[in-house]
Amino acid sequence: MVADALVILKRNLIKFRRQPEMLIGYTVQPIMFVLLFVYVFGGSIQTGMDYEDFLIPGIIVQNITFGGALTAVGLVEDLNKGLIDRFRSLPMARSAVLAGRTLADMVVNLFGVIIIIAVGLVVGFRFNSSVPEVAYGIVLLLLFGYAFSWIFALVGLYSTSAESAQQIGFTVIFPLTFISSAFVPVENMPGALEAFAKVNPFTITVDAMRHLFVGTPAGNSVWLATVWSIGLVVVFAPLAVLKYRRVSAR
Repeated sequence: MVADALVILKRNLIKFRRQPEMLIGYTVQPIMFVLLFVYVFGGSIQTGMDYEDFLIPGIIVQNITFGGALTAVGLVEDLNKGLIDRFRSLPMARSAVLAGRTLADMVVNLFGVIIIIAVGLVVGFRFNSSVPEVAYGIVLLLLFGYAFSWIFALVGLYSTSAESAQQIGFTVIFPLTFISSAFVPVENMPGALEAFAKVNPFTITVDAMRHLFVGTPAGNSVWLATVWSIGLVVVFAPLAVLKYRRVSAR
């Protein structure tokens, strides 16, 4: 299964070399978000710290989560083109198709993290923690993004078109990222939204990133973010594999 998954991983990464426009969402979009929030909204949002240091961890978490949409779109396209039927005829592990695709997302997510950190450094973001903390922060980011790749994989397997898969995923994920501490302190939200934001896994993960990157107080955010990431993989990976087996068996 591992060998087959690595072959699928290579296949999905080669697509970016042949279709470089697919990387726009990982380069232009996050850069626009950073510049928009820093220079348009940053002066109006009070966070108790430099807004660049507050914003960059949130932008990274948002971008790395949306990266899972590639899995949903790619799976729908493979199903509609009959490529999954071709995989069925090969002596390969069925779970390798999903494993390879989600691993490809992790590689692309790492590229996106590097891009956003580079832009953040240009606009004033600075690390204020130890090297091991920063390293663990990057690992945790990739794990969180990997979890949402499995969620999007399940969405894609239930969708009939690439457009519907992307719309369903964004409809669910987009409000979750904004009803969190990614862009504004949750204390500024109305009571009901604040209560939801405090238990939102996006808030927990963003707060963990701020501690690991900038040195803000951690509370329980680091270990809770780790538990959330692992828990989402444990729940959604088997569900996605089970759904894939049913779809590929048709």
